[in-house]
Amino acid sequence: MNLDALNKVANRLVEPGRGILAADESNATIKKRFDGIGVECTEDNRRDYREMMFRAKDAMSFVSGVILYDETIWQNGKDGTPLVKLIEDVNSIPGIKVDEGTRELAGARGDLVTRGLDKLHERLPKYHEKGARFAKWRAVIDPTNGRPSYAGLVANAHALARYANLCQEFDIVPIVEPEVLMDGDNDIDTTYAVTEWVLKETFQQLYYLNVALEGIVLKPNMIVPGKKAAKQASVDEVAEKTIRCLKACVPSAVPGIAYLSGGQSDELATAHLSRMNQIGGFPWKMTFSYGRALQAAPQKAWSGKAEQVEAAQKAFLHRARMNGLASLGKWNETLEREAA
Repeated sequence: MNLDALNKVANRLVEPGRGILAADESNATIKKRFDGIGVECTEDNRRDYREMMFRAKDAMSFVSGVILYDETIWQNGKDGTPLVKLIEDVNSIPGIKVDEGTRELAGARGDLVTRGLDKLHERLPKYHEKGARFAKWRAVIDPTNGRPSYAGLVANAHALARYANLCQEFDIVPIVEPEVLMDGDNDIDTTYAVTEWVLKETFQQLYYLNVALEGIVLKPNMIVPGKKAAKQASVDEVAEKTIRCLKACVPSAVPGIAYLSGGQSDELATAHLSRMNQIGGFPWKMTFSYGRALQAAPQKAWSGKAEQVEAAQKAFLHRARMNGLASLGKWNETLEREAA
């Protein structure tokens, strides 16, 4: 393990003013997105859509790294240029999603556990050779109906730590993503309690597996109530509770936090991130690692039409720039409206 190299990559990923584009949707997930805009989910269309983003140089100036799906990392653009090279050419870092989805864990009250550790040690060197310098593994935690169980929580935390240990062995920065879902009816205090438990157990397992915290990036959820909760929360409450929770759980050795959007609206995810950076007082850099919150607008603008590429790239630039400002605590609604 080259910890110095890992630390440099981790710090680049959370560089102020930039953040991570999560373009790692599985084929099944991107099919749902494409169905919504009337685009057939073919390999060529998936490539063309992602190539459109990677060639948007102005927007990519706000993108420190791109998480790719396995299909995408091996693809070339229409002109034969590897998509990985397009990312590198705009001073962004290619990354790779390495988990293989979830399955139900037996005897764990419906908790899911993430798959993909088998043969990961064989896949990682190939990804590194192709240009990937960081990876992502997502654990899914449901905070409703008495979940997570202790068995479900420990299984996911241990898998995250095993994955992170393997990544560092092959000089790949692990993005550690324990996501407490926001789809249910749980209130914000339940989200806080479950997230605190999840983060403390995850860092305990990272310690047991000898993972160097200086060479990781944490990708957590924000402390938000479930979408079906009786009461939603203000931007200030979300920002304050998220900072408080992370300060109680995340060691200062971690270079940075790259939040997932978790189904928040584009603007709300941006507003929460900006408010946290305005408040400050934490030891890590805080930025974004968004999928839908960066891509929903350009996807709609593109709609599979070559003549709409420029409009889609402008929509992508707008969201990337707004989130770049949020990572500096400089976003506001006036800028949002002016730029739009």
